[in-house]
Amino acid sequence: MSEATSSSAIPDDIAKLSFEEALGQLETLVRQLEQGQVGLDDAIASYERGAALKRHCADKLRAAEERIEKITLNADGRPSATPIEIE
Repeated sequence: MSEATSSSAIPDDIAKLSFEEALGQLETLVRQLEQGQVGLDDAIASYERGAALKRHCADKLRAAEERIEKITLNADGRPSATPIEIE
């Protein structure tokens, strides 16, 4: 597998996960790797999956930020009033 392929493609099973599901799986993988619970080949596969999960989470966060900007910015790009006004 080339570096370009592994760094840009997100497997279908990961792409279908919600942010919370992907983050949970990533936390589990990190915990297993930190505790040395997997062999070398499995550790490498876990690392690759973890990298894809991290990219997926980052993509989900970026999409959420874009949605929030659309909600909170005026047409001229300046911030509008927040949806919840605190008195």
